[in-house]
Amino acid sequence: TWPFPVLYKIVVGASPDMVVRKGAKGLKKYFMQAAKDLVAMGADGIGTTCGFLSLFQDDIAEAAGVPVASSSLMQIPWVQSTLPPGKRVGVITISKESVTPEHLEAVGVPLDVPLVGTEGGKTFTTSVLDDGDVMDFELAKGDLISAANDLVREHPEVGAIVLECTNMGPFSKDINLALGLPVYDVVSYLTWFHAGLRPQRYRV
Repeated sequence: TWPFPVLYKIVVGASPDMVVRKGAKGLKKYFMQAAKDLVAMGADGIGTTCGFLSLFQDDIAEAAGVPVASSSLMQIPWVQSTLPPGKRVGVITISKESVTPEHLEAVGVPLDVPLVGTEGGKTFTTSVLDDGDVMDFELAKGDLISAANDLVREHPEVGAIVLECTNMGPFSKDINLALGLPVYDVVSYLTWFHAGLRPQRYRV
């Protein structure tokens, strides 16, 4: 996925269900320690694999002492700034019912952001949050496209989409082709994030 070197650290106990449905209760100190460990290994920036970790943005950044991109949701304000007047960023999340005002406020997202979840789909939410061994890719793609269609039907002012969940990234192109809208995910975000950490040198 990444066109640059990446270090990984697994946070024990941080299952998708625990982080999303249970609000990552009791896990903050472990994410902070994992960030410190990665910096000690040579990391010059920290990212995470769940948009719901926006809750810990400030804590992880303080612990790490380097730039931190905790959540794909952090893209929303600057994607919004690119849109024409009257257009808004919409969000697709793995669990709409689990998104709290705190998740949004932590990274500067308006509380009235257009938002839909994939809970009503056939496989995506349950496969990820219930730690399924196998995900039917075509069914999951259908879940994401269906959610995107719901988003623009409920909020016709949506002019771009941000995908909250890391596991949604493989379907960004499918959503883009289906709706004709810009789609941003954790890969687009962390690629941008890394571009500032390690700017490329141009031949002049």
